[in-house]
Amino acid sequence: MPEGSRPVETARLVLAFDFGRRRIGVACGDTVSRRASPLTAIMAGPEGPRWPAIDALIAEWLPAQAVVGLPYNVDDSESPMGVPVRAFAAALASRYQLPVDLVDERYSSLEAAARLRSARQSGLRRRRVDKGDVDAAAACVILERWFTTGT
Repeated sequence: MPEGSRPVETARLVLAFDFGRRRIGVACGDTVSRRASPLTAIMAGPEGPRWPAIDALIAEWLPAQAVVGLPYNVDDSESPMGVPVRAFAAALASRYQLPVDLVDERYSSLEAAARLRSARQSGLRRRRVDKGDVDAAAACVILERWFTTGT
């Protein structure tokens, strides 16, 4: 390699998850472009995540890394939702043999909803915004935060 040149970074695909008891928002991005795109929201229920839907996403995208939003309160303490979020992150790591990072997701859903409203008002988005759209967009916010602080 010529002196003074930098090695070219190999892109790693990353899936981000905004865990919720009813829905799990999912976004993807790569470590070179550092751009996140919403994918979908996976339904969850009393028995937990719909693992077959997550299995399908993992098989389709083949991520090298996963990122999960960890909820904190305004005072920097971890939210009670931290326990199921940590369990979900551990299950992702174990089930798919992926490194999983936790990222502060504070206000990610509010930021995502504001972005979607703005896109709709400007005409960039035509269809109505539903809760699944907000969850997937919140996963984008989480992934963008990870790109800024975690890679």
